[in-house]
Amino acid sequence: MLKKIVWLSLPLSLFAHELSFSIALLEKEAKEGSKEAMYQLGYMYENGIGVKVDYKRSMQWYKKMSKGYQYSVKCLEKKRSILPLVDELDAQLDPSTDDKGTAFTISKINTQTPETKELLKELYQNHFFGLTPYHKNYMLPFGIASSNYRRFSELIPPNASLTPEQQMYSEYSNKEVEFQISFKKRITYNLLGWNESFVAAYTQRVWWQIYNKSAPFREMDFEPELFLSVPSSSYMDKNFGLKSIRYGYLHQSNGRDGYASRSWNRMQVSGLWQWENLFLTSRLWYKFPEKRKSDSYYNGRGFNPNGTVIDPNENGDDNPNIIEYYGYGDIHLQYLYGKSQISTMFRYNFGMGNGEKGAVELGWMYPFFGSHNMFWYTKIFSGYGESLIDYDRSITKASFGFSFSRGLF
Repeated sequence: MLKKIVWLSLPLSLFAHELSFSIALLEKEAKEGSKEAMYQLGYMYENGIGVKVDYKRSMQWYKKMSKGYQYSVKCLEKKRSILPLVDELDAQLDPSTDDKGTAFTISKINTQTPETKELLKELYQNHFFGLTPYHKNYMLPFGIASSNYRRFSELIPPNASLTPEQQMYSEYSNKEVEFQISFKKRITYNLLGWNESFVAAYTQRVWWQIYNKSAPFREMDFEPELFLSVPSSSYMDKNFGLKSIRYGYLHQSNGRDGYASRSWNRMQVSGLWQWENLFLTSRLWYKFPEKRKSDSYYNGRGFNPNGTVIDPNENGDDNPNIIEYYGYGDIHLQYLYGKSQISTMFRYNFGMGNGEKGAVELGWMYPFFGSHNMFWYTKIFSGYGESLIDYDRSITKASFGFSFSRGLF
């Protein structure tokens, strides 16, 4: 009976009138436990054979097979081995490939609660050229820190003695606007047959002294990123809540030169865990070593021992001790409570360098008068590394405004 069903479902151009009957028989066999029928239904919904393309339903049938989708992966690997890699790369340019990646990502997240279902719907709707939100996108018009910010010059060493006139302009106000833009683009999906995604992402944070007369931008941090996201095994998912692991490269800099330049490059690995409405992301990173600049440069003397003037743009590490303040990783928690999303971030250096240092951030989001894509957003930050320019200074700051997207990672 099963062979007849499979035979009926394949030659579509000749037997289109029998497809609905074939699908009914396949569903009957699948409900009775036939893995082959489950696979065939998944394949038909995936490729639109006799039915409308429905990636969510396709994944549902694939996941009902032995321990999820292993059977479908094996079948697809057999097909893939026949095609050259060039054809696989060419297929990645098809928008449907990106849709399959989105469908698989959604299938990994449990959506039994209405809060997680609503959040997933927001994250994967309204694509713009394949771009989707990455970290939070927000605008915080009201931010106040516990003290004024230091004002760095590209030409004056940070610890140099200042004239009275220079001293007048050595600080920024403690009141400012902060906003962040963050998005990602999936480049490939399932190229290696692991249901993995290769992703490019970009995040930019800006601190704007809009309440000053000249309204300068105090700091802008740029974070381009590349990472490979690999789904966890069914065992790790079921027993530990681990959804996926990411391996990637992250560059972070403030785009300035001279003594105000800050930048570093990292390799990082992160994991996403979920327990109903609680999501945990933990990251570990490794800073790529760079050549040290002269000791006189870091001491802010402005002159070399031989009396020559230091070149503020000399090659080398802008911030060799940044790990002492950022540590080797961080932990992010997101909790969905009704319509609220509560977030926390923790960093700690475990006493390395010149003492114990870290940071904590607490955030709260709530729909803006019932909106589905705009939220009230308030956050409190305390510790080191709020921005790159002030990575070695402890700051406590409260900010309030709006967010235009939410995130899990």
